[in-house]
Amino acid sequence: MTSASGPAHLDRSENIPAGIGLMVLGMFLFSVNDTLGKWLAATYTVAQILLFRSFAATLVVAPMLGRRGFAEAARLPRPVLQAARLFFAVAESVCFYAAVSLLPLADAITYYLAGPIYVTVLAAVFLKEKVGWRRWTAVLIGFAGVVLALQPSAGIFGWHAIIAFIGSILYALVMITTRMLRSTSDTVLAAWQIWAGLLFGLLVAPVDWVPLGLRDGLLLCLVGVVALWAIVCVNRSLRFAPASAVVPYQYTLIVWAIVFGYVVFGDVPDVLTLIGAAIIVGAGLFIFFREQKVAAAIEPEVMTGP
Repeated sequence: MTSASGPAHLDRSENIPAGIGLMVLGMFLFSVNDTLGKWLAATYTVAQILLFRSFAATLVVAPMLGRRGFAEAARLPRPVLQAARLFFAVAESVCFYAAVSLLPLADAITYYLAGPIYVTVLAAVFLKEKVGWRRWTAVLIGFAGVVLALQPSAGIFGWHAIIAFIGSILYALVMITTRMLRSTSDTVLAAWQIWAGLLFGLLVAPVDWVPLGLRDGLLLCLVGVVALWAIVCVNRSLRFAPASAVVPYQYTLIVWAIVFGYVVFGDVPDVLTLIGAAIIVGAGLFIFFREQKVAAAIEPEVMTGP
């Protein structure tokens, strides 16, 4: 799953087609990552996946930190909140890989699409952000879409769907705590998230280790590398184009999930799952554009303050 690193720099050279293309590419790479994770989770434990994924990601992100970055990473502000964010991030990853190993890929992604809707609720509760009746209505409609998406899996409904639902809530908590820690460098936040997954893998993977060969070891590492490149594409897209132009294309993730789910695993999503996904996407887009409109109305007052 993805999260924006923040608004683009003011000195960026705007190129909306390039921004859209990078966002679509990022979602494609995330879908490749999810598909690899589902395929590997059928054989290996979640802890092993996190271990190899985090190890490969560490090799990539370490040069990005450099000496100054490592020094900054050692002096994390608000350590309790940082620790909470890392717990949520690792727990969310565990839930996600457990969910995709048990559910069709499109089903699991559908539950996660509701993450931004949960963020609206959590922001109102924990960040005291003002949410008007329009967005509350969209939240309720989005919840209805989640319930509708759960119904077609009634025959297998149980811990499988509950794990995915809990994972989507944890994903929202990661986004909320990341917003609360926005003064911390994006690279440092990403590095600690990777290291937390690495620590979890080192501690838990040996408990139920599944032997693996060189090919699968490389594929497990590839999961981390692909995810990092997906994040780079998303962040770069926000430098080329405004969020209002590119963020809606994040929802192409469900399209790729349906395609890969069918081609690789032979999964055919239920009609009600697709309808639920469409409702969730619609509610999420409404909330996003409404937030953009509210922010635009508030910004002049902030800029012309005393």
